Amino acid sequence: MIITSLLDTDLYKFSMMQVVLHHFPAAQVEYRYKCRTRGVDLHPYLDEIREEVHQLCQLRFTEDELNYLRGLRFIKSDFVDFLGLFHMPERCIHIAEGDAPGEISIEVKGPWLHTILFEIPVLAIVNEVYFRNTRKHPDWEEGRKRLQSKMHLVLDDPALADFRVAEYGTRRRFSKVWHEEVVSTMKAQMGPHFAGTSNVLLAKQHEVLPLGTMGHEYLQACQALGPRLRDSQVFALEVWAKEYRGDLGIALSDVYGMDAFLRDFDMYFCKLFDGARHDSGDPFIWGERLLEHYRKNRVDPRAKTLVFSDSLTFPRAIELARQFAGRCKVSFGIGTNLTNDLGHEPLQIVMKMVRCNGQPVAKVSDAPEKTMCDDPAYLAYLRQVFQLPPA
Repeated sequence: MIITSLLDTDLYKFSMMQVVLHHFPAAQVEYRYKCRTRGVDLHPYLDEIREEVHQLCQLRFTEDELNYLRGLRFIKSDFVDFLGLFHMPERCIHIAEGDAPGEISIEVKGPWLHTILFEIPVLAIVNEVYFRNTRKHPDWEEGRKRLQSKMHLVLDDPALADFRVAEYGTRRRFSKVWHEEVVSTMKAQMGPHFAGTSNVLLAKQHEVLPLGTMGHEYLQACQALGPRLRDSQVFALEVWAKEYRGDLGIALSDVYGMDAFLRDFDMYFCKLFDGARHDSGDPFIWGERLLEHYRKNRVDPRAKTLVFSDSLTFPRAIELARQFAGRCKVSFGIGTNLTNDLGHEPLQIVMKMVRCNGQPVAKVSDAPEKTMCDDPAYLAYLRQVFQLPPA
């Protein structure tokens, strides 16, 4: 059994889920899985994946886990009470053969409040099932050597005394066992350089900080839940601020691209939010534009945090740290490059929200390959509304 705890997921799922409970409890959504790696045959493992998901749907939160969540400063007691009754509804997930050779289809459909936790463990299951069948004898030593090499890029450079990195790799990890080893090794050897992990279970077990705020699905859902499509990004940020009152103040910037984000991220939001997260496009250009935007809005960038999390590696993170040193606070979240770097190609798999309340929703980021939408007409309309260039 791969997933043995409902805490084995990313923190931002809980922070978004709490907003859903308090503000959008009746929302209905659909998610769809996609493998972006060509030539991957998952058909032989379909029954194995189904059985792992069946086991996932039998899990409940334990009292110890609920008490841990209750101890997080931004988690409210009624949300923990709800989680005490929660389980993943198996009737809401459908796993079958896909249309193309080797592909599988995974669709989730149901109440957002009851389906939001599927994405991360399902992706972790697909990854681990695939790799335990195709890499029966993993090169653990190669993985450890690579991990040590990455950590020492930071540890051996006195100029990087303020460098902070978090582990963000749950969904694309090679295996749960390797994930645990990565987090325990980083905690033991990196000291204050290790900011924490997005994985709530590992944060609990290793007594490190769980990290995360909002994901793309939250801003996408607000396309259907807000009063007007053009105002959906502003609506999402305002509801978030209403729920957390200044806590968890990192805004996600790339659901409509940076131009649209800066148009909506006015002086009020510049002052209200602690910073923003980069997840697509050129991170250097993004960072420079955000700093200039803060200055234009009479906000000192040195008090703000830029979070970088888009397919990061340690060399790229170090390069970014040097560029923005002394100009703002920076933080880095590294995922696949930490939890699935044992010398083979990792799977590029995602599971995205495609509909909310029967309406198409989409992310139109600064990286065109990341756009995922069922409805080309809606995508074109979204581009027009947010003044985005044609694809």
